[in-house]
Amino acid sequence: MVFLWSFIVGGLICVIGQLLFDVAKLTPGHTLSLLVVAGAILDGFGLYEPLIDFAGAGATVPITSFGNSLVHGALEEVEKHGIIGGVVTGMFEVTSAGISAAIIFGMIGAIFFKPKG
Repeated sequence: MVFLWSFIVGGLICVIGQLLFDVAKLTPGHTLSLLVVAGAILDGFGLYEPLIDFAGAGATVPITSFGNSLVHGALEEVEKHGIIGGVVTGMFEVTSAGISAAIIFGMIGAIFFKPKG
């Protein structure tokens, strides 16, 4: 049953993104930003963690999870080091591996495939 709910929730997040492309005529950058902010807002209100508990990978794989990670890391560090420490270091501590991987693999792809533009 976990796989079914994961598929449904992940699919619904993707459907929302596709509707933003097709119906609202948003660019990929606008859609990406909107989904990240939506994940951050849901985590700020404490609604994204129950969604992860319910749907598993259906909620952790889509881009909304990146917004969740940013806010979640910042809130954890705010509890430990105060507001300045949390905002400055918290969000990057949790997401640094993903950001680093995106930069490194993007550079490797650019080296081997010679991008145009």
